[in-house]
Amino acid sequence: MTSAPSRTPLALYALTVGAFGIGVTEFVIMGLLLQVSGDLGVSVPAAGLLMTGYALGVFVGAPLLTIATRTLPKKTTLLVLMAIFTLGNLACALAPTYELLMAARILTALAHGTFFGVGAVVATGLVAPEKKASAIAIMFTGLTLATLMGVPFGAWLGLHFGWRSTFWAVTGMGLLALLVLALAVPAVKSTEPLGRLRDEFAVLKRPQVLLGLAMTVLGFGGVFAIFTYIQPILTGVSGWSEAAVSPILLVFGAGLVGGNLLGGKLADKRLAPALLGTLLALTVVMFASGWAFHDRYAAVAAAFLLGAAAFATVAPLQMRVLQQAGGAGQGLASSLNIAAFNLGNAFGAWLGGAVIAGIGISAVPMISAAVPLAALVLAVLSLSMEKKASAEALPQG
Repeated sequence: MTSAPSRTPLALYALTVGAFGIGVTEFVIMGLLLQVSGDLGVSVPAAGLLMTGYALGVFVGAPLLTIATRTLPKKTTLLVLMAIFTLGNLACALAPTYELLMAARILTALAHGTFFGVGAVVATGLVAPEKKASAIAIMFTGLTLATLMGVPFGAWLGLHFGWRSTFWAVTGMGLLALLVLALAVPAVKSTEPLGRLRDEFAVLKRPQVLLGLAMTVLGFGGVFAIFTYIQPILTGVSGWSEAAVSPILLVFGAGLVGGNLLGGKLADKRLAPALLGTLLALTVVMFASGWAFHDRYAAVAAAFLLGAAAFATVAPLQMRVLQQAGGAGQGLASSLNIAAFNLGNAFGAWLGGAVIAGIGISAVPMISAAVPLAALVLAVLSLSMEKKASAEALPQG
């Protein structure tokens, strides 16, 4: 095995920049709903569907592009995906109508899932075996930082210079990432033979994998019923000004980072309790936020706790699917779980909009809490099935 080249750190940071830009693109619309709805003449729930459209694009694009690019060199795949991402954001910045903005969002989303899947493989190949986990962590830091810093900055930029300025900025990030990826990531041919597609798709026949994917959809479905409409909730229910949204999103991002790290540590120790505990915590926090958002300062605390509780579920949900997939199906299962997160995002954005249109925005947190509760019920069912199967497999004495 050849040693990692001296440019390896730069290559990892190139992946981080790409992950950061993709994360900003996905989530920043939450802080721009009022500006987009006002400029394009659509309702706030309709603007929220831009989140739904993006998430559905990821849901469709992740497995399809993962399969379609499986024979391409990894570097070529990354460059193609980043080009799609950059062109999609450029189209968003230029879109004259709501319909064209939606189409551009969907185009951008196609690159999302496969970029993270392929990027993780590339990251581990750039370093020594004992540093593979750290390499993946460096890349995914981009997604975490996108929510902590990029989304609030994008919301601030949109407030002061118009929502299109945010997409112009992200287009610039895409060009930078494309350049650094081209210069820094080595073109290495894979020495591992491709597995059969039939073996990879066989993972979809496993009930536990399908239950895991369903848990992911429901776990994040409720979360994004609130997150998508966090700007109008903070301004219309909590009483904060539009200028206060960006700082509060920073608080939310801090909770996200802490919850993400905590969820990973809990999942490393004992996966099943971590899965149940984080879903239960998320349900309780979301339900309680229904009261908290009616008070300005309690709303800030609720934003932090929501970020922490929501992303504490990520590692347990991801590990559960990978654990149940095993073998040749792990790559596709990982991609499908990214798609499942985004299907949950799409469902949540639709659910929040439906509640706003039918009952009112103040009802969103309590009603959406039922969704992660359903995920918790599925988790209990899944673990019970696993325990029963293990007991039946034991030799009878």
